[in-house]
Amino acid sequence: MQLIKVDSSHLNIIEQLARKIWPVAYAEILSQEQLDYMLDMFYSEEALLAQLEKGHVFYLVKNTSGDYLGFVSFELNCEPHKTKIHKIYVLPETQGLGLGKLLFEKVREEALKANQEAIFLNVNKYNNAQHFYTKLNFEIVKEEVIDIGHGYVMDDYVMEVKL
Repeated sequence: MQLIKVDSSHLNIIEQLARKIWPVAYAEILSQEQLDYMLDMFYSEEALLAQLEKGHVFYLVKNTSGDYLGFVSFELNCEPHKTKIHKIYVLPETQGLGLGKLLFEKVREEALKANQEAIFLNVNKYNNAQHFYTKLNFEIVKEEVIDIGHGYVMDDYVMEVKL
């Protein structure tokens, strides 16, 4: 497996992966309308470019056959001395192969280099990914409901792991 730091030429790959992953990951949590709205809001090439320009760092994971299997994005010092994982997703058929952990370890490595004290993320309260984060020693530190427009909200736990 190879981790590739993303530049603007890779954004279409992230968008394509998200459009494969999200309908499976959120099928039982979000309506199709909210799913489409959020994909357009967060994963259009324009939205991804804006995130890159804001300082989000993206990595893709690629196998030896050249297939892209997942991605992560994070922001150092999103809060003082804390790194936020904004996105971490792998294709459904690759879950359980250690790719999510590989992506997390890359974030952890970068956060440690930057003298961060913790890594945090938001996870939907009904998303099974919570179990994955718990295995990585993340703990729920608070709940938050975020209005994302058009009558939609993200009903999340904020989870954190100390470094």
